[in-house]
Amino acid sequence: MEKALTLPVTNENGYYEIRLESIGGLGANLCGKMLGELGAVYLGLNAASFSSYGSEKRGSPVKSYIRWAKAEDEIGINSPVETPHILGLFHEALAGKLPVTAGVTKDTKIVINTDASPDEVRKRLKLCGGEVFCVDALKIAMESKTRVNMVMLGAIAKAGGFIPMEAVEQLVQDTIGKKYPHLIQENLEGLRRGYSENQMAFFAEDGTYERVEYKEANNKWGYANAPIGGTNPRFGSTVSSDLSASRQGYIPLFIQDRCINCGLCDTACPDFVFQFQRGESNGKSIMRNMGLDYHHCKGCLRCVEVCPTNALVTGKEREHPNPQWAVRNQDLIAEHLEFEEVGANSWVTSKSHFTEKRMDGGVV
Repeated sequence: MEKALTLPVTNENGYYEIRLESIGGLGANLCGKMLGELGAVYLGLNAASFSSYGSEKRGSPVKSYIRWAKAEDEIGINSPVETPHILGLFHEALAGKLPVTAGVTKDTKIVINTDASPDEVRKRLKLCGGEVFCVDALKIAMESKTRVNMVMLGAIAKAGGFIPMEAVEQLVQDTIGKKYPHLIQENLEGLRRGYSENQMAFFAEDGTYERVEYKEANNKWGYANAPIGGTNPRFGSTVSSDLSASRQGYIPLFIQDRCINCGLCDTACPDFVFQFQRGESNGKSIMRNMGLDYHHCKGCLRCVEVCPTNALVTGKEREHPNPQWAVRNQDLIAEHLEFEEVGANSWVTSKSHFTEKRMDGGVV
């Protein structure tokens, strides 16, 4: 840039701040790094970016923080972004399970990966206000043969309202093109479609929903007070008792008519989601497979790989919000649990989306 970009608004510290909320595997970490580089190298600003994540695996929560300031102003803090000017939600199912919208105000621009309308999103997220940008990043990524992060990067540039698209395109060419030159056109297409194909609506703070203040997570147990050798008291062995947010776009679909009740799916499943009940076959008493507990299924598809009769096939999660043969494990249902909502919106790989043979709504 020959001339540094002028930031349209800053906070009390003189920073323009962005926060990305995602799960591992969607590329939010790379997107955050690219936004930091965009400010420092392509927009003539001072910039800082870092990410926060736990086990560094697909499905675990990821946060990325980006700060921009005037070139002559130093960025003297490296704490999490509490009140972002732009909030990027890469995974819709995180909303309601984690406080991803904390710190949002009427001045925040929320970019969310969803096929819902801004009005629906406001109700679902209980937003106090702000400018909502809805982009179906999953659909665009599948059609463009790119990834969700490129589509979200384009939508974030659009939401900012002051970020030159040519600078973002040059960033993508320099960053992605060096490593994957054969995929640059697909990534640029996803970027441009994310910029152009989104719905926007502004909501004033009218008292419909209360503002949620940002605060650091404070668990009851920590390194100082966790009992030595204690057992995990959480149902389903997870804090939320819900693995739906860790799925990567696919779920196993059960076709009971093909099932021979061999139990291979149950032995392959790391989370024991298959529900068996005593029944009868050819005059003999057997344990029959009744279906899956999708609440605890993380979509690893190991069951599909081992099924000898194609009684389990791969389906796209978004196409099956209420899959047949969904059976909850009654022993793992808690009466009082904070996180019970299940959302169906995630990410799929960018290979061979439209060349798979489909059967009964699933992929064989």
